[in-house]
Amino acid sequence: MGESYKNCLLVITLCMILFPPAKINLGLNVLKKRVDGFHDLDTCMIPIPLCDVLEILPAKEFSFQQTGLVIEGESTNNIVIKAFKLVQQYYNIGNVYIHLRKNIPMGAGLGGGSADGTYTILALNEIFNLQLSNERMRELSGELGSDCPFFVENKAQIAKGRGELLSPVNLDLSGYYLKLINPNVHISTAEAYAGVGFYDGARSVEQIIKQPISTWKGQLQNSFEESAFNNHSVLERIKNELYSEGAIYAAMSGSGSTMFGVFKEEPTLTTKFSIEFIYEM
Repeated sequence: MGESYKNCLLVITLCMILFPPAKINLGLNVLKKRVDGFHDLDTCMIPIPLCDVLEILPAKEFSFQQTGLVIEGESTNNIVIKAFKLVQQYYNIGNVYIHLRKNIPMGAGLGGGSADGTYTILALNEIFNLQLSNERMRELSGELGSDCPFFVENKAQIAKGRGELLSPVNLDLSGYYLKLINPNVHISTAEAYAGVGFYDGARSVEQIIKQPISTWKGQLQNSFEESAFNNHSVLERIKNELYSEGAIYAAMSGSGSTMFGVFKEEPTLTTKFSIEFIYEM
């Protein structure tokens, strides 16, 4: 009885359930196109309470299961599988069973895929006792995508370069409410960057977010909004509606198409769109 109980505890220790969060961008300046084909950015990313669910445990053979929101394309292309193979390439780890439940909309500017890939690395580090530093996990996750390193520490950070150059920022939105609206508009990376205008302002995102939130409107901008609004008028309409509902600040996250508003008082769900969330920060 005692030995069986110990074995049970061991299995529980090796099984990890994590909750990869979404993020939003508070300001997103596209500064220029680089010679390597990427773009230099200036943005502040913060995690929000909308999460996927990631379960990982050791197994004799590798297997992957995905439930929740439907992800188009072959499952072998999922960033979670890529993250496992990346870690396995560098370190002597065994096989695992992975179950990913998607709650964060895909292609929505919320970084859900990036979070899933990074949290896979975090989990494998714990399960196989790799003792990787945060810096090393940022390096690994950076091989998966530009937004991925942000999720290693999962706190408000200024991101520069192509998004991988991170620095902490003192930002406290506790007591405010966040309303997210995703109108199910798909904006590809190619479309987003085809119409983007380069930011030539003198003030950085960090300078602006250190001001009172009441001053962000009109100053804290997203370089992707203009072309996105021209191509998808519903996005500009949502932004205007968020302000009419009392938002202190409203914007598009990332390259779109999720819109969000920051409120002092709890807003209401309008049920106009299939994906709406309200969170207390």
